Amino acid sequence: MEVQPLIHNDIPLIPDLIPPGWDTAMPAIQFYITSDFCFPIKVSIDHKIAGTGTAIFHHDVAWLAHIIVHPDFRNQGIGRRITQYLVEFVHGKGLETIYLLATELGEPVYSKLGFEPETEYLFFKGELPVDLGFNDECIVPYDSAYKEQISSLDGYASGEDRMFHLGQHLSMGLVYQQDNIVEGYYLPTLGDGLIIATTSAAGQALMRFRLTTKDFSVFPMDNIHAVTFFQQHSFAEIRRQKRMRLGTKRDWQPAHIYNRIGGNLG
Repeated sequence: MEVQPLIHNDIPLIPDLIPPGWDTAMPAIQFYITSDFCFPIKVSIDHKIAGTGTAIFHHDVAWLAHIIVHPDFRNQGIGRRITQYLVEFVHGKGLETIYLLATELGEPVYSKLGFEPETEYLFFKGELPVDLGFNDECIVPYDSAYKEQISSLDGYASGEDRMFHLGQHLSMGLVYQQDNIVEGYYLPTLGDGLIIATTSAAGQALMRFRLTTKDFSVFPMDNIHAVTFFQQHSFAEIRRQKRMRLGTKRDWQPAHIYNRIGGNLG
């Protein structure tokens, strides 16, 4: 069993590993290979890729993502080996907090390695078009005057410094503001469409806007306002995933996350 960096030439071999329903996996893995803050690896057995995984660095926090084992090599400890390797690599960089979102299959592996559940992310899905009565004059296009407030809001909600991600998507974003005070923002081009808000009015208005083009939403179970919103609008909860942590606990506010970036970035 050999661990090596995942490289561009490996991309044609990756689809054989990806489970059904993981439609966003290939673009994400291509993104990891070309991004200098990501560390994608592969495990090879007899010159065949048996598994892959990635560590993503957010300054002083890391996320593990897309830990995938080929169906022919499951139940051989490969997922555990990939996770251990990435954890050791992250610790070697001096980082003390590692996050991931665990599938039902992966959770027992991560638990044995010391990861602890922090909360669950809920996946809701509905049918489009949905009449949500969207009309809110407080939602305006992003302006650079809002950047500092967005940075503070995101750091408060996530407990991380993610502006190097957000900065590339701000120009296409929307802001919920009252008297130039930012109460929430929506970045439709970042992952699943990140929504962070400090008030339920802002969060629900931005969710309504997002649902004019999306038929799903993913957010922490701690956000009671979002849970109630989707239950009242006949959306169905289709699954859950545990957000798990290894190492130092961070101060973050899951109740202010109305839609996540993705399972790889929080």
